[in-house]
Amino acid sequence: MGLGNIGIPGLILILIIALIVFGPSKLPEIGKAVGSSLKEFKKATKSIGSDDSGENNQSSRK
Repeated sequence: MGLGNIGIPGLILILIIALIVFGPSKLPEIGKAVGSSLKEFKKATKSIGSDDSGENNQSSRK
């Protein structure tokens, strides 16, 4: 049973537990922090990928 097999009932259960643990006032802050972290991660991985492809293109031109 992997993480991909959670399903809708499992997600609802996780959200209810998070609501109980963190409370309704903290959930928007946590969501915003997670969203900005994911955005930065995607930006960093794109820049790493573009750096690698740029080096490959320069070395093949020589």
